[in-house]
Amino acid sequence: MSDLKNVEPLQEFDWNEFENGTSANTSKEDLEKAYDETLNKVTEHQTVEGTVISIDKKEVIVNIGYKSDGIIPASEFRYNPDLKVGDKVEVYVENQEDKKGQLVLSHKKARLEKSWDRVNAALEADEVTQGYIKCRTKGGMIVDVFGIEAFLPGSQIDVHPIRDYDVFVGKTMEFKVVKINQEFRNVVVSHKALIEAELEAQKKVIISKLEKGQVLEGTVKNITSYGVFVDLGGVDGLIHITDLSWGRVSDPHEVVELDQKINVVILDFDEEKKRIALGLKQLTPHPWDALDPDLKVGDHVKGKVVVIADYGAFVEIQPGVEGLIHVSEMSWSQHLHSAQDFMHVGDEVEAVILTLDREERKMSLGIKQLKEDPWEKIEEKYPVGSKHTAKVRNFTNFGIFVELEEGVDGLIHISDLSWTKKVKHPSEFTSVGADIDVVVLEIDKENRRLSLGHKQLEDNPWDTYETIYTPGSIHNGKITEMMDKGAVITLDEGSEGFATPKHLVKEDGTQAQLGEELPFKVIEFAKETRRIILSHSRTFEDAKDEAKSARKHTAKKSEAPAINNVTAGTSLGDLDVLAELKEKMEKGE
Repeated sequence: MSDLKNVEPLQEFDWNEFENGTSANTSKEDLEKAYDETLNKVTEHQTVEGTVISIDKKEVIVNIGYKSDGIIPASEFRYNPDLKVGDKVEVYVENQEDKKGQLVLSHKKARLEKSWDRVNAALEADEVTQGYIKCRTKGGMIVDVFGIEAFLPGSQIDVHPIRDYDVFVGKTMEFKVVKINQEFRNVVVSHKALIEAELEAQKKVIISKLEKGQVLEGTVKNITSYGVFVDLGGVDGLIHITDLSWGRVSDPHEVVELDQKINVVILDFDEEKKRIALGLKQLTPHPWDALDPDLKVGDHVKGKVVVIADYGAFVEIQPGVEGLIHVSEMSWSQHLHSAQDFMHVGDEVEAVILTLDREERKMSLGIKQLKEDPWEKIEEKYPVGSKHTAKVRNFTNFGIFVELEEGVDGLIHISDLSWTKKVKHPSEFTSVGADIDVVVLEIDKENRRLSLGHKQLEDNPWDTYETIYTPGSIHNGKITEMMDKGAVITLDEGSEGFATPKHLVKEDGTQAQLGEELPFKVIEFAKETRRIILSHSRTFEDAKDEAKSARKHTAKKSEAPAINNVTAGTSLGDLDVLAELKEKMEKGE
């Protein structure tokens, strides 16, 4: 049990006495001393090598050549399930004797003492090491390697994606150390790295035998949003989502499931990059080839909206056969719309075939054709002179665009909004989305436009104004708008007139202001251009002129009696002189 090669015989030992049984006089202390000297010298807190002499479920007993054996928990050896009696192991001497006189050893601490050296050596030598998977952690597993807790990423457990990590907990596996962070003492290991080299060789052999168009059986190993990975027996290929079915697929899970065995066709492969493109739909005939040969332009079809965009919607007539309904074919209206205004993904719709190209596998559809074109009988429904209610769609500087019904639009020119009000912009008159009464003035069938009027719903008030606002007549008015060139005056009778700045001077010499109410004289009335020119100044200036004229006329009349009075007191000779003077005055001399 112990190594005796270095034991020296006791000095002055009498073998004769020992053989004759007369050595009893030798002291016990001397005997113990002789025995102790045959054992190894053990120092606490050092690492030594020992031999496994016993193993059970709870303990491993190790002999280090000391007077007693050491007991180590079996859990410290779980990383090495192949441990057996006789194996040499490193142990750390915790205590030469505990309270029970037992030698206390630790295999875990012995491993830790040299673990970092071993781990670094394993990384440098690309060495395969054994490790015990202790537990799961976020993103992978914790592995005991040389007594150090190393991280095994989920992606490094196997070449195949792992869906259940728990089945690996408690297993002892081989690993390679792939990364060490010396500062934080983090170790990353990989099991996948051990089998990748072998798989690479297998892949080269498999890919070298592949041919385009070849049909193989594979197993679905992973499903992603963009496609399905299939294991072809050591090498993976990808079925892109567009190659799963002739119809549109939003989620590959609709077509296949994990671990399902399926037949696939090789579409393309790259030996250098080891990429293999696979197809599933190519194993079945194209749906366009099975399309009803009697289907033609003008036929009605039904289908489901599978894709929608601003410009239109794709409708699946049957799996793999789609037609496009352009947004312009959804309504007779000429207004810009988005396809989402008319339909949504999943809607079941009926449509009319507008074009059909079997060679190009394209089809265009329309739904507005299910209704009659409102412009076919426009003269019957909207004859000139007819009155209707329309909805305001939008404004321009020159008028209002309105919609009488879907597909029937018209324009009310700004000049046809009001007989009396001067409208600078249509937004002053109404608002978008409001209803407005109109009269049809003109039909342009070719350009699908109606000319409409609003003021024509009422009689022309200018026929009446012509009799009221005669030139020279005076009317009360209020200044409602001031401009550089003059002012707009709203007259009591409801019409509007215009006065230039010189005609806004008041009798006291000041200028009339916004909001003032004053009398105004009509200077000019133009029915054709609907213009009334007014003047406040003329109301008092003309009165002064008339008064002055009246005084002159009175003065002329008063001259005649004076002459008569003179005549009464003159001689007949003087009459001739007076008569001559009168004649000259009448002639204006």
